[in-house]
Amino acid sequence: MVFVVLALALMQSVPEIATVAQGSRSAIEEPRDALARTAAEWRSLWKAHGSSESAPAVDFSKEMVAAIFLGTRPTGGYRVEITAARREGQSLVVDYIERRPGADAIVSQALTSPFHIVRLRKHDGPVTFRSVSPPAVR
Repeated sequence: MVFVVLALALMQSVPEIATVAQGSRSAIEEPRDALARTAAEWRSLWKAHGSSESAPAVDFSKEMVAAIFLGTRPTGGYRVEITAARREGQSLVVDYIERRPGADAIVSQALTSPFHIVRLRKHDGPVTFRSVSPPAVR
């Protein structure tokens, strides 16, 4: 019984992440992180992102949106990924990894603006975005 209670407590303390959109072409040209805790904030962020489609549905009574925009990059091969969201005290920390093309990588010669937008469990307290190193390649 203690294990069940502990497992349920751990499940509630670790927000699940669901990708809403990810890619290399956002209209947001400056690096930034963003949160949307209301439908109005979400519509505004989605519009700034430049999508011609309607903003995907989000249940703001239970969820919020977090996003990372790398801003304009000189070539293809750049990518960003939100990898985790965890509580540290009263704060929520959103980890992300920025990947850059290697020096010898063959990439498109076009401007890109990588982004990752996710839904996660609602958190009313402070939120911090933290860049983390990619895992070592074995």
